[in-house]
Amino acid sequence: MLLTINVGNTYTVLGLFDGEEIVEHWRISTDPSRTADEMAVLLQGLMGTHPLLGAELSDGIEGISICAAVPSMLHELREVTRRYYGDVPSVLVGPGVKTGVPILTDNPKEVGADRVVNAVAAVELYGGPAIVVDFGTATTYEAVTARGEYAGGAIAPGIEISVEALGVKGAMLRKVELVRPRSVIGKNTVEAMQSGVVFGYAGQVDGVVARMRRELVGPDGDPSDVTVIATGGLAPVVLGDVKEIDEHEPWLTLIGLRLVYERNASRM
Repeated sequence: MLLTINVGNTYTVLGLFDGEEIVEHWRISTDPSRTADEMAVLLQGLMGTHPLLGAELSDGIEGISICAAVPSMLHELREVTRRYYGDVPSVLVGPGVKTGVPILTDNPKEVGADRVVNAVAAVELYGGPAIVVDFGTATTYEAVTARGEYAGGAIAPGIEISVEALGVKGAMLRKVELVRPRSVIGKNTVEAMQSGVVFGYAGQVDGVVARMRRELVGPDGDPSDVTVIATGGLAPVVLGDVKEIDEHEPWLTLIGLRLVYERNASRM
């Protein structure tokens, strides 16, 4: 079994793969102050009773693949693999790790590991050109060329950040539940805020993706040739109102982690 761990700014998502199939997944809060020992206890609690795994922490785990958007957690994650999974091959995605996707940005080392991993999965599952829209703490857009290269992207404040900002900065406003309102024209303050966030965000996604599509194919290309994939925990909030999304793959990052692990297995 392969354990994949995607550490985001707000949540950490773990997936357990049996071959190419994801057979279990967990979602926990990301806490940068959590130590390696605390992480090990948490992993034991999540996986200790799983029928496909043994009683010991590393029982049944044949490999580990990790990416982290929180730099302060990298040391603790390495310590987890060293102390508790010492005999298990592991990959921590970063510079020097083989991904199979060339990065065409000004400074490839500054591109987040999760963004590269998303591009890896997009190329494998859908080919290029493609765009990945990852709805997390930030909403990230990853552009992949027809040759399977990571061309660059865009980063916008996430949906939850938008809601929180309204509640903090608006004297008469408060944080509201992230759900689609009954109409665009809100009949009360809560619905008005939900309308602005949900429909406004859907419009933002459509606008950014449409521009990226045209830029990827050039003036003589067909924008419809670009496959647009949505992923991330907040994607369902706006998917029904976004016209530019072609595919929804909730486990895209975990699939990318599996692919990166497989491409580096011979080097371990």
